[in-house]
Amino acid sequence: MDMRNQGSLGAEGAAGAGAGESVEDSADPGQNRPVRDSLLMIARFSYADGAGVYEVRVRNLSEGGLMIEFDRPLAVDTPVTVDLRGIGEVTGRVAWCTQGRLGIALDETIDPMKARKSVGQGQTTPTFAKPIVFREPRSR
Repeated sequence: MDMRNQGSLGAEGAAGAGAGESVEDSADPGQNRPVRDSLLMIARFSYADGAGVYEVRVRNLSEGGLMIEFDRPLAVDTPVTVDLRGIGEVTGRVAWCTQGRLGIALDETIDPMKARKSVGQGQTTPTFAKPIVFREPRSR
């Protein structure tokens, strides 16, 4: 399914969300865009030239697309592959490119909440993740 014509990622709306916010664009009320989930995670990224695999930051994610930070300009419609935690490899095409960021329209829809699921299988909270609690000394 070609998501490029559904406006899943617009340059004006993709960078407008703060961390942890879900964004529903209202830039063009005539378009029905999926809600994007702002996040910050690392993914592995490659594109058509086959030159290598790059670590990139994913800034937001929706059913039909994502925005990444990437320091090289790529042409619109360049085929790409992104390996997302909790989802796996997905393919798509560059929808837009501007100043260190790329918008990618995915070839197939995904469940963006899978990328947010915990990857650990532990049953308890690790010590380093527990809050430090100071207690008053006991009086005798």
